[in-house]
Amino acid sequence: MVLTLVPRAELPGGEQISMNDNLRRQFVDTNVLVYAHDISAGIKHEKARDLILSLWDSRRGCISLQVLQEFYVTIVQKVAKPVAPETAARIIADLGQWTLHVPDVEDVLEAIEIQQRNELSFWDSLIICSAKKLGCDVIWTEDLNTGQRYEGVVVLNPFHLD
Repeated sequence: MVLTLVPRAELPGGEQISMNDNLRRQFVDTNVLVYAHDISAGIKHEKARDLILSLWDSRRGCISLQVLQEFYVTIVQKVAKPVAPETAARIIADLGQWTLHVPDVEDVLEAIEIQQRNELSFWDSLIICSAKKLGCDVIWTEDLNTGQRYEGVVVLNPFHLD
């Protein structure tokens, strides 16, 4: 599927990456999943939905248990037009077909190291740890700086590609 998002991002050093490049696994953060299912999010909804559909089609989408937990709370309680808990549960069941990382104690300790090394929040550091453990090339999020590399994984914001 060709995405309707603006197609390219320039990374530090001039490297170009496209949403349609042959990337391996791609990790999706909570905010992108929420926008994909939040019909009140306007253009962000459309862009996030297109990205998620592309990842479904390519079978390259990855998430973590943390993302599923945060998604549930946000989509049923915090968005302008919350979805019913039953609807959220069906979405989560579907997302459970993606490659899933379930963090353990070792991952929590690694996330603490990532946090200290990069001066990030613990929760963002745990996302980075999960993406790394799953062998992802990319983390799709709006919470970190696009183009930044952490632990060998590049951050891309699907709403700021140009």
